[in-house]
Amino acid sequence: MCLLGCDIGSSSVKASIVDKDTGLTIASDFYPKEEAVINAVRPGWAEQNPDDWWIFLKEAIKGAISKAGIKGTEIEAIGISYQMHGLVLVDKKMQVLRPSIIWCDSRAVSYGERAFKSIGEKQCLTHLLNSPGNFTASKLAWVKEFEPHIFEQVYKFMLPGDFIAMRMTGDIVTTVSGLSEGIFWDFRNNRVSEELMRYFGFSKDLIPDIRPTFGLQGELLGSVASELGLKKGTPVTYRAGDQPNNALSLNVLNPGEIAATGGTSGVVYGVNGKVNYDTLSRVNTFAHVNHSDEQTRLGVLLCINGTGILNSWIKRNVAPEGINYPELNELAATVPIGSEGLSILPFGNGVERMLQNKPVDCSMYGLNFNIHNKAHIARAAQEGIVFSFKYGMDIMNEMGIDIEVIRAGNANLFLSPIFRDALAGVTGTVIELYDTNGAAGAAKGAGIGAGVYTSAEEAFASLKKISVIEPDGLKADKYCGAFEIWKERLEKALE
Repeated sequence: MCLLGCDIGSSSVKASIVDKDTGLTIASDFYPKEEAVINAVRPGWAEQNPDDWWIFLKEAIKGAISKAGIKGTEIEAIGISYQMHGLVLVDKKMQVLRPSIIWCDSRAVSYGERAFKSIGEKQCLTHLLNSPGNFTASKLAWVKEFEPHIFEQVYKFMLPGDFIAMRMTGDIVTTVSGLSEGIFWDFRNNRVSEELMRYFGFSKDLIPDIRPTFGLQGELLGSVASELGLKKGTPVTYRAGDQPNNALSLNVLNPGEIAATGGTSGVVYGVNGKVNYDTLSRVNTFAHVNHSDEQTRLGVLLCINGTGILNSWIKRNVAPEGINYPELNELAATVPIGSEGLSILPFGNGVERMLQNKPVDCSMYGLNFNIHNKAHIARAAQEGIVFSFKYGMDIMNEMGIDIEVIRAGNANLFLSPIFRDALAGVTGTVIELYDTNGAAGAAKGAGIGAGVYTSAEEAFASLKKISVIEPDGLKADKYCGAFEIWKERLEKALE
């Protein structure tokens, strides 16, 4: 028998099938094969059609089952991972009312800032552990003001993973972890925040029923089972946002453990065993997948919007035409550490929480027409991404999170030798790369939720470490020097 994991990303939807006995991934697929479209009707906006995610999911599941050479009836449980902080609105007939306002949309920043001041900064930080910022609650407030004809039809608001589960099961439910990422959860009183709901004028009726992260969240409808090639009644037993789920897939569950990703956005995610927060709300604190009343497990999330998307922009618009990512890495490697004085601030994908939502945008510094070429720009881009990681990790250090080892999947930016060496060097940390992905992690989460595995330790006993990257002392000094120059330029841009 097998477990199915679904990862609803903004660039693609992935599906992985895991053999429950060996714990090994036997097949994976994704769709679309080119990056999914993110619609930006206005600057700073980012929307996607939730129904497109469903279309992509059907194709990904179909492909994974075909590659695995199994029957859909062999799937025993389903887990869902999803892009965090998105807003999906449905009416009483479970019909989508408008495109989803996704994670990198920044239209609601002012709503979060006003709420932070009006509710009270201390109240927000001690109860919500964050400023309402640009998260799901603030996006819903934007809809309430600018699209009242839509807001009055809203039966429930959901996160992207809640929507996919609803399409599968017909049940509209969510989790504490999900509500915390939308900044609806009061950690001190262990309930939905009455203060936030009252301030924004939201009825509690808008909130879906709450289910455990691990456990039964619904069963596959007969009509949907036929559509997906699975069996009726297959349980959905796990759901989490992509970053908590990525941490789970790397078996990062306890205080001091760190997970990182380098996809469209870049994330460093650390587990804290006590309630804490950044007083400037530059990094975010949410309920981790294993958080409970009895056991505090909070995920401290550093998210940088402009990371892999910068690298892909360089590939499309600056690098020689037709070049692939390994060739782009080789081109960048022809240039010395520090890119001969060229620095790039990679913040061109919406405002950055880490920078207190200041509109810095992407920019180049120190460009010399007689020295620099495409290779310098390619290297400076990757170094700029790494330096933004370092800048944010220093904030996490201030919160008392000691980062000595970073675990990551062997994918995206972590496939680049320059990125790996620069990150290890400038942070002084060991990087461990594993053969896993978010969809596989969601499949194992489903196994935990269904009782197939008795513990996370059992579920991840087969997790395979691919390689270890340790800081190179000589290179580290050079990277640290380049970082100080980059940091000085960033601080001037923030003035």
